[in-house]
Amino acid sequence: MKKKGLGFYLRIYTRILAQDLKSKMSYRADFIISTIGMIFTNISGFVSFWILFKNFPSINGWSYHEMLFLYGFSLIAITPVQCLFDNNWSLRIYVYNGDFIKYCFRPINLFFYFQSEVFDAKGLGQLAFGIGTLVYAWSHIGLPVTPLIILKLIVFLITASLVMIALQNAAAASCFWIMNSFYVLDLAFKFKDYARYPVTIFNKVFKFIFTFVIPIAFIAYYPSLVILRPDAVPVLSWLSPVIGVVFFYISYKIWMYGAMKYSGTGS
Repeated sequence: MKKKGLGFYLRIYTRILAQDLKSKMSYRADFIISTIGMIFTNISGFVSFWILFKNFPSINGWSYHEMLFLYGFSLIAITPVQCLFDNNWSLRIYVYNGDFIKYCFRPINLFFYFQSEVFDAKGLGQLAFGIGTLVYAWSHIGLPVTPLIILKLIVFLITASLVMIALQNAAAASCFWIMNSFYVLDLAFKFKDYARYPVTIFNKVFKFIFTFVIPIAFIAYYPSLVILRPDAVPVLSWLSPVIGVVFFYISYKIWMYGAMKYSGTGS
């Protein structure tokens, strides 16, 4: 069988996306309410920062606007997992009731076919809020705006998002071996709340865990330092793109290994 290239998958994805968006727009009230809910959820996070920094002008050397920068950076970085990989939340249901078997007989990549079936458009509200927060913090910190800095921002945002995607992929794939896998996925997703904080505020144990075991520090902290504090960028920050790609690849292999072992029995 001839191997299908990137162009083929892009064409397939645009068609699937168009159909998914059409079906969602047939329930416009639900879409609008969900989007507003997502925005207000992020506003509550913004307010919590404001309340915190009314009492503490800085936290371990991090100012209010620097923390907001991390918050906006993390919101943008986790948007792809919200929009493009939301079907991971349904994976355990398909596996347990046996319906996952339908994905195993199409002549395209199984992972792509499953993930492309759902696009969570309300994540775009999160993206808009994240961009607004990042721009607000950027302007108050006084960071320069040059083509090179914008390019770095885009590259490090994309690779940072791979870490969150990888966490969700690996956690979702646990359903191939664990019955109550929802709790694994839910726990992995909740770790994103810690990504908005600099890893230096945690003790040594959690700093090690969030860097080398569950690397949520690479969702915002390490990659954002390339933009936020360019005069003192640690080696781990420059390694962020490599870590993002490697971690995503490992999670993809775990997901595919589980899918290939799937027997269709729901067990």
